[in-house]
Amino acid sequence: MGNDHEGQRVSRRRMLAGVSSVGLGALVAACAGKSTVTTSSGETVALQAVTDADLTALFTGARTCTLTASTTQGPYYFDADKIRSDIREDKQGTKLRLALQVQDSETCQPIPHAVVEIWHCDAGGLYSGAEAASGGGGGTPPTGTPPTGTPPTGSPPPGGGGGGDTDLVPTDDKRYLRGAQVTNQRGIVEFTTIWPGWYRGRTVHVHVMVHVGNEKTLTTQLMFDETLNTRVFATEPYAQHTGRDTFNDGDSIYQPSMLLKVTRARDGYVGCIVLNADPDHDGV
Repeated sequence: MGNDHEGQRVSRRRMLAGVSSVGLGALVAACAGKSTVTTSSGETVALQAVTDADLTALFTGARTCTLTASTTQGPYYFDADKIRSDIREDKQGTKLRLALQVQDSETCQPIPHAVVEIWHCDAGGLYSGAEAASGGGGGTPPTGTPPTGTPPTGSPPPGGGGGGDTDLVPTDDKRYLRGAQVTNQRGIVEFTTIWPGWYRGRTVHVHVMVHVGNEKTLTTQLMFDETLNTRVFATEPYAQHTGRDTFNDGDSIYQPSMLLKVTRARDGYVGCIVLNADPDHDGV
């Protein structure tokens, strides 16, 4: 993707930088183990105010300058142009709320106004925009998913996409489990999604891309403790997709630093992590 297009996209999203992150207090409280209540509308809210100490405890690694490991964006990335915190659409699965804090790897200071995109597969291992290409083996997919094809192996999928850092040309009009948010003054964004499924050759993961200014500054992946993966995949609709073949210890990309800090919540799970980006690309 050319720099002009990239600049136009990021500038469009930065217009939302002044919008507050909805429900951050409840998310922090849940991840930090604070008391919460559920309102009549179904929203979970914190009984106590969120303090700087809460945020420090929540985001393990905050104020620690260790550059987050980069990965290729993979074959299923494209600009979905979906500025939203809830990316589930009609996808069924265990609710997962993510809180991501972006900080500068040199100064350890939060980076406000950065654009954070995430995307991942559904409970059956399918990616929106690439359902035909991403439908991969591993048993019977959940009811309602299309027939499976060749599992992803790193080779370019049909429709002009590719591995590495080549953007996918979508082959369908689905956009579920894709979205972008702009970091607040604390460098934090939050998303509501479902626990990702799996497909052959890869462990369970969420893709993340951070844009600072007009550039893609960090592309990485988030992983999950295997005990939790096992627990979630024993429930529906995940249990219909059997034959998982790759776990964290056998994944080619997995690193312990990619593990989310995950806490059980009233209606699912909350995951938190600090992402250390290098806006000036000097490798520090």
